[in-house]
This record gives sequence, C-alpha cells and structure tokens, in this order.
Amino acid sequence: MVVNHGRWPHGSDWLCEAAFECYLPLLEVAHRLVGDGISPKWTINLSPILTEQLASPEFQKELSFYYENVRRACVESREHFGKEGRDDLVRLTHFWEELYERMWELHRRIGGDIPGTFGDLQRGNHVELITCAATHGYLPLLSRDESIHLQLRTAVETHRRHFGRAPRGIWLPECAYRPRYEWTPPTGRERGGERRLRPGIEEMLAAHGLEYFVADAHLISAAQPIFLYRDYLPLPARVEIADAPADVPQHEARTPYVPYRVASRGGTGTAVAFVRDPKSTVQVWSREQGYPGDARYLEFHKKHFPGGLRFWRITDASGDLGTKQPYDPAVAAAQARAHAKHFVEVLRGTLAAASKDGPALVCSPYDAELFGHWWFEGPMFLDHVTRELARGDVTPATLGEALEIVPPTETVALPEGSWGEGGDHRVWLNPDTEWTWDRVYAAEAEWVALLRNIGGEDARRVLAQATRELLLLQASDWQFLITTWAARDYAERRVAEHYADFKRLSEMARTLAGGEPLSIEAAETLRRLEREDFVFPDLDPAWALGPPTS
Repeated sequence: MVVNHGRWPHGSDWLCEAAFECYLPLLEVAHRLVGDGISPKWTINLSPILTEQLASPEFQKELSFYYENVRRACVESREHFGKEGRDDLVRLTHFWEELYERMWELHRRIGGDIPGTFGDLQRGNHVELITCAATHGYLPLLSRDESIHLQLRTAVETHRRHFGRAPRGIWLPECAYRPRYEWTPPTGRERGGERRLRPGIEEMLAAHGLEYFVADAHLISAAQPIFLYRDYLPLPARVEIADAPADVPQHEARTPYVPYRVASRGGTGTAVAFVRDPKSTVQVWSREQGYPGDARYLEFHKKHFPGGLRFWRITDASGDLGTKQPYDPAVAAAQARAHAKHFVEVLRGTLAAASKDGPALVCSPYDAELFGHWWFEGPMFLDHVTRELARGDVTPATLGEALEIVPPTETVALPEGSWGEGGDHRVWLNPDTEWTWDRVYAAEAEWVALLRNIGGEDARRVLAQATRELLLLQASDWQFLITTWAARDYAERRVAEHYADFKRLSEMARTLAGGEPLSIEAAETLRRLEREDFVFPDLDPAWALGPPTS
C-alpha cells in the first residue's frame, strides 16, 4: 500500500505511474480488441491491496495531482529542448502529452473506476479476474496458519465485494509454494524450536474455494529456475538461505504443458497448478534474451529531470546512459508488431511439440507492470499478439476455460519453492531481511493471542486496525525492495512503521480488555490509522480462524 504513505520518489507516484503506463493502456487495448470483435481471454490478477487503492477517493486525488505534474513536465521539457534546438526531443514531448491526455480521457470516460471496468470485461466473458493474497504476503514463510487464512479469506471477500463474485483462481505471491510438512520458523524467537505440522498451501487454497494457482516451471520439471527480475532490479551476487527440510518429498520431471492436481502427502485438500512455460516467458521477461531489450524500444532507466519523462531508446546493451539515442515511437511500434508475430510462432512450435502426447496448453504469466511500465511497448505487443492468435490455430483461453479444455489427469506432490532467484526463498529470507521476519513473527504471535478475546465495539475496532497493520507488515514487497536495493530505506521504514503501529494498537486492545477506556491520545491515533491505512473496510479479525462454514 502506497496511498497515504508519501508521494515521490517512493509512494503514490508509483501507483499513478502504473495507472497511466500499465492499467489504463491495458484497458484501452482490451476495449479496442473487443470493439473489433476479438475477445482477449486474458487472465488478470487484480490483487486485493491494489484494487482497494485504485477504488479509493484518495487515489483519485493523487492521480489528478500526478496528471497535472506530467502535463507541466511536457510543457517545461518542450521549452527546455526548444532552447537547445533539439527538435527531435521536442516532438517527443508532444508524444508524451498526447499519451497522457488520451489516458486521462479514458479515465474520465470510465468514471475513474479502473477495477470496475476490468469487472465489466469479465462480465462480458473477455477476461477472467483472479485474486492474490490480501497484501501479497509471502505465504510459505508466515509462521501461523491463522495468518494464511486471514490473507486468503480477506482476498476472497474483497474480490467478491469489488467484482460481485468469488474468484476461482489465485496468483500465489511470487509463485511461492510450500507443501505439508513439520515446520519451524527459520528466524525469530522460536527459531529451531518445536516443529509443527503445517498444511500445504494447496490445502489452504481449497479450504477457501480457490481452485487453481500458477507454479513456476522448475517445481514440476526439475529444471533450473529462470529469475524474472534481474534485468530490471539487479540483485546482490550472493544471498544466504537456510537449508530446506529434509523430509520434503522429491519429484520427478514432468511436462509443464498440462495442469496438475497438487496434493501434499498426507494432506486433506487439492488445488490445480498451471505451470509457467519457460520458452515463451523468457521471450517477454528477459531484456538480455527477449524482446524488451531491443535497441529500438524505450529506455526504462534514463529519465529527464525535472519532470521524469523518458526520451531515449535502449540503443545498446552497454548500460551507459550517456550513449542513449532519441526514441522513435514509429520504429518501436513496427518492432512490437514483428515481435508479436515471433511470439505467436514460438507458441505454435511449443504446442506442436507438446501436443504429440495429447492435449497441451502454454501458460505464459507476467507481472502486469511489465506491460507499459518496464516495457513501454508491452500493451502494443499484447494487442498484436491477441490479433495474431485470433487469425491462427492457437486458441487463447482464460485459466478457468483452460481447465475445461485440458483437465488435469495426474496428481503430484510439489517441492517447496518460488519464481525468485534460486527458485527458493532467498530473495525474501536472507541476512539482510531476517530482522523483518523477526517482527512479523512477533506480531503474529501477539495477534493470535488477541484473537482469543475480541470484546466489545471499541475493542473490535482496535483489533480490526491491528489486523490491517499486520497484513500490511506481512507484504512481501518489503523484503524484495530491501534485497534488491530498489528502495531499501523506504521498505525498512515501512516495516518499522507498521510494526510500531501494530504494537500501539495491541496495547490499546489490552487496555480495553482490562476494563479501561482509551485515552484521548490513543483514540486519535486509532482514528488516524483508520484514515491512513483504510483498506479492507469490512475486515473481520475472525476470518483468521478459518474459511466460512456452510
């Protein structure tokens, strides 16, 4: 959550930038396709924490403020480059101005309702909306089953509130999965203590009515993982992770081109796993081997200040921002069309080889912000890919539709892992982030104790806000930003703030449980936190106790 937590360089500007460069362009492409009689059939994860922010009045204010700033940046940059006689860069200021005005007009036409407009596309059977853990919590490392129930139940209820129906599928944060086994916290006060039998993630999903998720290819194919973010957010050369438990079952190599039912040994529930295809995804994810690194595309890392607009193309792979040449939108657009044709050919070849043994599917998932934000031409590429598929022999389908076309015929036990570097948890759990887990685990233990005595109306308000702070503390983004140094100071501050706020609220809960009223100062702190961290207004702390009973 970034709304109400600063603006620039880290804060609501992140979300506004994503709206203008990713979510609105994706809606524009989808509407254009549907208008031409083509159903995109995309599966889109709108995470609960993102949806809550996009739907908030505070975000609308921030987006309007951001729009005025970028419009001003276009004018000021035009004056600057005009004085330098750089007509090529002056033309690009008009390009950016037209883009922002077009996106702002789209935003106006849909009444500012980005989530609701995606919901309309789902009601038209053009896309499928799935959910994520409530605040993108890294589920395998949470120390309490109550926390996982809370992340999942909050996700389902929030999705239902915004889109009118419960989600069938979920994007597991960071594709992180853990099977059933005897678990002990890898850090914190209980580190190395008594081992507790924990259910597999698939069991928790099934309990909340979530039918399917996406697993990384190396979990099913015994292959090396392809790290997805290195090209955009460089990682340190080496990080440490504790040894995996010895009793986790090993697996045999299997094809990634069919779905599988997943069940831990001794488990009580199953869910279906779709497997990320390494062949097609590397084409889109990798700047080194794939399309986004093409010399003609917009350079992500070089911006003109003040204003923050980008005027240069990638040019070469040297990394020297001083050598970058001016961007040419027409040339980049032509290349996006060519790459779309190549991508569809990759899909055709992959499916032809995979379908020799029976029906096959290719699951190619990506971080949505790759399209338009990290890779500016990404929405244009998606437009062309969808049109190429409509003309060919590859049938696009949402995950829910794919489950009917290629149903799972085999049940497997998956090992533990993620789509992060090394295929394990090292990006999120390492010596630089252990302290964050110490706080998460301490807060979880304290929060579970508070659940035993929810009390009256004031106590429920306090506990609900403490639960929101815990959910925000559990966000996997903090460890990611710390490990990658992308915004380390900001992430460290946010962890400290949410932990401190949780502790204040926990103390309030104990005060009320003791029969004393809140002080004036404590009551004002509660109101302030309810305004700042406003997400999940219908949150019920009792959701942590498990799924609803029929």
